[in-house]
Amino acid sequence: MPLQFKSVFTKARIVKALFVLFIIVISLRVPIMSTCRLVWLKDPLTNSSTLSVTGQRVESITRFNDIVVRTSLPWINFIIMITCVGVVKLKLYQASMAHKYHTSTSSSVSGSKQAPEAPDHQGRSAKDLRVIQCVVLICCIFIVSQLPFLTYTTYRLTNPQFDTDGRLQFLFFTLGAIGRIFAYLNAPVNIVVYHNYNRTYRSILLSMLRTKRKIPQQYIFLI
Repeated sequence: MPLQFKSVFTKARIVKALFVLFIIVISLRVPIMSTCRLVWLKDPLTNSSTLSVTGQRVESITRFNDIVVRTSLPWINFIIMITCVGVVKLKLYQASMAHKYHTSTSSSVSGSKQAPEAPDHQGRSAKDLRVIQCVVLICCIFIVSQLPFLTYTTYRLTNPQFDTDGRLQFLFFTLGAIGRIFAYLNAPVNIVVYHNYNRTYRSILLSMLRTKRKIPQQYIFLI
């Protein structure tokens, strides 16, 4: 099996992994959060105030944050995820081909039909394969949803005019908005995937949507 879910993704390991990731994310944000701050600067000509970033070594810290935190590390994770998805897809395809060959061979020898949920020669069942397909699909959706933002941050580093005060200001805000929209769509699309692949999730979700909250008798007079 490409991924031994029950033995690899245990509850204790997931908690530890999330804690380590939380510490890493906070540590990467410490330099810019500790050296920079937001202040209101007043313009005497227009008598208006603008929010600006100030502090020690603002340009160097911001450059480090843009290169390492917002571009390099996301691209590394992006490439690792694509590689893992490709490996899982390959293993899934090989398992499917082996399962078909094993089923056809056993059927020709015994002349009996195999049950739809029967495991193959490597111990996989149709339920296990659906779990793997669901994981691969969720990873692919995440890759597509994050690609606009990574393109946006990478282009910002390579073209100085692609910024808030550059010649490509309109394109900067447009691509930034598109990247945020794709990132926000990742969550609702996952709901559809879970609905199609998980019976328990589907039944709970539908029951929540069908449930009507009863109004207490003492509050009826307020309506």
